[in-house]
Amino acid sequence: MSTDNGPVSLRRLLLFFIPMGISVLLINLSHIIINGTLARSDNPEIILAGYALAMSLLTVTEKPAVLFRQTCSALVRDRISFRAVRHVSFYVFGASIVFGGLIAYTPVGHWIFGGAYGADTAVEQQAIHAYAALMFLSVFSGIRCLYQGVIIYKMKTRWLTIAMVFRLGAMFLLSQYFLHVGVTGAIQGTIIFVFGMMIEALLSWWESSRLLKQMPEKDEECETIRPKQVAAFYNPLLYSSLVVVWTLPILNALLGTTERGTLAVASFAVAGSLMNLVLGFFTYFHQIALLFVKKNPAIVRKFTLTLGFVPPLLLTLIAFTPIGGWMFSHVLGVKDELLTSCIHALRGFLPFVLVFPWLDTLNGIVMAHGETKLMFGSQISNAIFTAATVFLLVLLLPSWNGVLGSIAQSGGVVAELLFLYWLFRRSHRTINILKQENPA
Repeated sequence: MSTDNGPVSLRRLLLFFIPMGISVLLINLSHIIINGTLARSDNPEIILAGYALAMSLLTVTEKPAVLFRQTCSALVRDRISFRAVRHVSFYVFGASIVFGGLIAYTPVGHWIFGGAYGADTAVEQQAIHAYAALMFLSVFSGIRCLYQGVIIYKMKTRWLTIAMVFRLGAMFLLSQYFLHVGVTGAIQGTIIFVFGMMIEALLSWWESSRLLKQMPEKDEECETIRPKQVAAFYNPLLYSSLVVVWTLPILNALLGTTERGTLAVASFAVAGSLMNLVLGFFTYFHQIALLFVKKNPAIVRKFTLTLGFVPPLLLTLIAFTPIGGWMFSHVLGVKDELLTSCIHALRGFLPFVLVFPWLDTLNGIVMAHGETKLMFGSQISNAIFTAATVFLLVLLLPSWNGVLGSIAQSGGVVAELLFLYWLFRRSHRTINILKQENPA
C-alpha cells in the first residue's frame, strides 16, 4: 500500500509524533477532572469505589473499539477500504451496547460487581448505575479511534490534540455544573466521561470526513475492499488484547498473597501509574513504523534511536534520585513504608521502559506487513511469562512487595519482544525462500 504523504524527514516525523504524545498526556487530565469531582460528594469513598469498579470493567470492553485506530491507519487508503473497516466496527459497537445493557439492566451486573469483584451492596449499586452511562463510552471511543486512524494516516495529528483540548473543556464545564447541583453518584462521573468522549468523537469525525472526501474512491494499490479482509487484520489484535487484559488482575491477585499483600498491591499500582505517566508520551512508536517503514525504513530507525532512550533516562532520573521520593510524597501523597515500596517497585519497571519503544516499533512493522497474527503469539508469551515469573517470585521472595509485580511485567515485555522478533524473522525467511523457489 502506498501513501501520499510526501517526503519524510526527521523533523516532519517529530511534528507528526508530538501532538499524539501530547494527546495521551491530556487524557490523564480527564481522569483527574472526574476523580476530583466525585471526591467532593457526600460519600466520596463509596462513589469513587463504584466508579473505579465500573472503569476497571471498561478496560476490557473498550479495548476492541480502540483497536480501530491502528486498523484504520493501516488499511484505509481509499473510501472503499474505509467503508470495509467501518462495516466491521458496527459489529463491535453493537456487541459493546449489548454487553453494557446486560451489566446495567440485568442480574449480570450483580454477578460481576457483587460476586466476582466482591463489592459490598452500596459500592455494587454505584458501579451498576455508573455503567448505565459507561456502556456508551466504548461506542464513542471506537468512533473516535476509527476516524483518528484516517487523521493519523494523513499526518494531521494536531487534530488529536485539538480534539482533546475541546474534550477537556467540555468535561470541566459539565463537572462544574454537577458540583453546582450536587454530586450524588458515580454515574455523574461516567456521564462527564461519555460527554467528553462524544465531543472528541464528533471533532474526529468532522476532520476525518473532510479528509475522506479528498481520498479516491478506489486506490489501485489498496487491496482492502471487503470486511473479511479487515477481519483478518483486526481479529488477531482483538484476541491478543483479550489475553493481555487479564495479566494485571492475575498480578494483583498473586501480589495479594505475599507477606504484606495490601502494601504489595498498593505500591505496585502507584508505581505503575507513575511509570505510565513517564511512558505515556512515547506510546505511538508503532504509528511511525506502521506508516513509514515500507517507504523509508532508515528514517524509522533514526526516529526510534533518537527518542527510544528518553523514557528509560527519565525513569532512571526519577527512580534513582531524590526526584522520585519528592514526586511520590508531594504529588501523589505517598509516605512512610508505602513510599519506600513504591520507589523499589518503580525501579523494577526500568527494563519495561527500556524495551517498550523497540517492542512498539516492531509491532508497527508487523502491522505494516499485515502480520498481526504474530502479535497474538507474542502477547500470549508475554502473559505466560509474566504470570509464571510473578508466581515464582512470590514463592521465593514474598517480602519484596510491589517490586515483584514490576519485575514480572518487565520480564513479560522482554519475552514478548524476543519472541515477536523471532516470529517475524522466521516468517520473512520463509517468504524469501518461497520467492527464490518461485521467482515468477
